[in-house]
Amino acid sequence: MSNQEKDCDTGRRNLMLATSAAGGVAVVAAATPFVASLAPSERAKAAGAPVDADISKIEPGTKKVVKWRGKPVWILRRTKEMLDSLKKLEDRVSDPNSEKSLQPDYAKNLARSRKEEFLVVIGICTHLGCSPSEKLKSGNAEGMAVDWEGGFLCPCHGSMFDLAGRVFKGQPAPTNLEVPPYKYLNDTTIRIGEDSTDSKGA
Repeated sequence: MSNQEKDCDTGRRNLMLATSAAGGVAVVAAATPFVASLAPSERAKAAGAPVDADISKIEPGTKKVVKWRGKPVWILRRTKEMLDSLKKLEDRVSDPNSEKSLQPDYAKNLARSRKEEFLVVIGICTHLGCSPSEKLKSGNAEGMAVDWEGGFLCPCHGSMFDLAGRVFKGQPAPTNLEVPPYKYLNDTTIRIGEDSTDSKGA
């Protein structure tokens, strides 16, 4: 084989390798947006796509905020003392059994939740749409009355809610804070915006 033929074969081989490499890059480039399109876009989330929330790092007595449909969703991990306070307030809240409020059937209980420990509510006052401030500590340590058991205070018109999101009597807010549809994917993850017929949310 002459040097010219060898150079020709080498040129063909290099061209084939380059073409194959370019084709591989093109396939990866084409696949990347396709794979990315499988994840919910920000627009889809705003329109109501479910949102997963990791609850494993929420300390007792604190809350986490996630966005769903452009709204703040509060996930409060309640202590035993917080849960015990709910029973004491039944005669002071306007809808203790959540008969007039918006929530799934599995949240029509004293704790207004699937599992007592975690409260999941939309953090928007049912009066005029302000976002209440957390006043989680009991007593007047946070500027509240001495008989305050902990909860939330709307800064706009003063509506008060307990640690289950129930509105106190005589407040501007007409109903309790809304509970969105949600379920537990496992012990550490809640999916907000997707329901389950299982009362435990499994």
